Amino acid sequence: MATESVTWRVKVGDAETVAVFDAADSADGRNAVFVCAHGAGGNRDDRGMVAMCAALRSRGMGTVRFNFLYREKGSGRPDPMPRLMETVAAVVARVRDELRPEVLLTGGRSMGGRAASMLAADGFASDGLLLMAYPLHPAGQPEKLRDAHLPSITIPVLCFNGTRDDLCRRDLMERALQTVKTDWTMHWLEGADHSFHVLKSSGRSDAQVLDEVADATRAWVARLGSPSPAS
Repeated sequence: MATESVTWRVKVGDAETVAVFDAADSADGRNAVFVCAHGAGGNRDDRGMVAMCAALRSRGMGTVRFNFLYREKGSGRPDPMPRLMETVAAVVARVRDELRPEVLLTGGRSMGGRAASMLAADGFASDGLLLMAYPLHPAGQPEKLRDAHLPSITIPVLCFNGTRDDLCRRDLMERALQTVKTDWTMHWLEGADHSFHVLKSSGRSDAQVLDEVADATRAWVARLGSPSPAS
């Protein structure tokens, strides 16, 4: 596995995106890499993505960040879901070829995590799904649930959502998970919103929330079973 930051140009159909691999800060734990997709309003290098990936690398996990194609073109309008899924799949394939990690995780923030979860529901193989702020429904529209595909996921899942997330009402998520048969670990971040931001009155900082996420992820990865076959 590589030991430095590497940038790849990745073909996605007739287009191309850029992916950046950053090795773990230490060799502790398993040889794991997380392919992390950004949210609808974010990008590969936004502050939240960079901070989250840095926290994971400090716990022994390599990370791969990339732009969806609309961001590569400078647009703010997300690609259709099939195109988002195609982009995730192309980056994962490149990571498998270049790094051959012992443990390969897919997922990401909000919309990016949703795209990875829909790939997983279609049978796309990885060793686990790591979801940050899963967008269960649009803000203010809890009746429009994005949960129909969740029962089709068969790989282990670790999902983080804040208790103040206006895109994921806790009671609705817990109800949706009653239909899920895979090993789904739901981790609620007390007082955090959709961006994992906490109020000063909570008594802790955003950095402490990221530490909670990274520590829980490290423990979860250590418990994962044998790697799954390549897709």
